[in-house]
Amino acid sequence: MVFDIHEVSGIGEFVEKNERRGALYSVPEGRVFLIVGPNTIEVRTDEKLGRLLSGKYESVMESRYFGKGGIEIVMSGQLSDNEIADLVRLSYNLTKEMEK
Repeated sequence: MVFDIHEVSGIGEFVEKNERRGALYSVPEGRVFLIVGPNTIEVRTDEKLGRLLSGKYESVMESRYFGKGGIEIVMSGQLSDNEIADLVRLSYNLTKEMEK
């Protein structure tokens, strides 16, 4: 399963930077809201939602980049494309809020 951020509607402008760990996507102000690796994505979320999702799905765990403030999802098909798009939008909005 391949993730393409350009297929996610409802997010504003972002900056893409390719690094060794994968593609990092940040809000224009500079904070990262999404990391896309070869088989995983990492998004910012709140701690309660992260615990809920990691308890429900084997493919969801605490993010290595965001820590307790995010989740890492193995792109195994357990979460639908719509659920992943919702999480990316949430991550974008949470990150924008942090910049205020």
